[in-house]
Amino acid sequence: MVQKKRKIAILGTGNVGATIAYALTLQGVCSEIVLVDINKEKAEGEALDLSQCAACVPSVKVWSGEYEDVAGSDIVVVTFGVGRKPGQSRLDLAAINVGILKSVIPNVAKIAPDALYIVVSNPVDVLTYVTMKDTCLSREQVIGTGTLLDSNRLAQAVAAYCNVDTRNVNAYVFGEHGDACMAPWSLCTVCGMPIREYCTKIMGVNKDELETELANIYSGMVAAGSKVIKAKGATFYAIAASTVQLIKALIADTETILPLATYLDGEYGAKDLCTGVLCKVGGCGFKKIIEVPLPEDEMKLFSEKLASLDKTFDALNVRK
Repeated sequence: MVQKKRKIAILGTGNVGATIAYALTLQGVCSEIVLVDINKEKAEGEALDLSQCAACVPSVKVWSGEYEDVAGSDIVVVTFGVGRKPGQSRLDLAAINVGILKSVIPNVAKIAPDALYIVVSNPVDVLTYVTMKDTCLSREQVIGTGTLLDSNRLAQAVAAYCNVDTRNVNAYVFGEHGDACMAPWSLCTVCGMPIREYCTKIMGVNKDELETELANIYSGMVAAGSKVIKAKGATFYAIAASTVQLIKALIADTETILPLATYLDGEYGAKDLCTGVLCKVGGCGFKKIIEVPLPEDEMKLFSEKLASLDKTFDALNVRK
């Protein structure tokens, strides 16, 4: 059987964009990668470096080009924008990165109108919304990485606490990729057991102490990005791996459910904003929101987080 050739365009070749390209190259996910950046020399250098991996990786053509070269792409990955500085929240970047996105993405969408668009740049919830609203693209075509990275960080933190392999943990984060997120512990399982049951029955954790332990795990997950930025200046390995996880799910077309940023139109009581919820995706992009029932206390907390994010959308004046 002849495998379909797949072209992926990456907009922005900073730490995140370049690392996504590197991960795609190593894993043989696609047949062609085109890198586009306002800094053409940087894009050329990254493409040249990656192309020199040819002797020891699956066959893939890597090159740099202009926005016009995005034409014919199956997937466009948006990573450009100003990076977050130490001590700076993701939403501090919002106005600048919204302006950058608005100046680029409508024209790119005209060049590649049939592609799927993955928004990685921060603040990802707001930029996913702007990509949907400022282009001719459908809801199905635009997906933000949302809380996929947060969920992967939470799974790793839970696994470390429980002393198990991360693949034995299912954990999700909902809401904003940032401060206004929440961890629905009712959906978290370890070896198939609800986390509270695993911790008390298998690990012998005292019930009265467990909620403090879970709160500490959550706080550590929220602070994880800032900790990395303080130590090395930027985060890019984990978000690159998470983005490739999403790309592989789209290409495989296996009805995968992931915590991603998409448009809410009444789900969980929220309207006219994008944020991280469980989404089913496939070869044609976003398919549907999996609106899982939450216990009353978690739903109350999620509503509060959504209200906070709603104020951010109002403050940025991105709604039309």
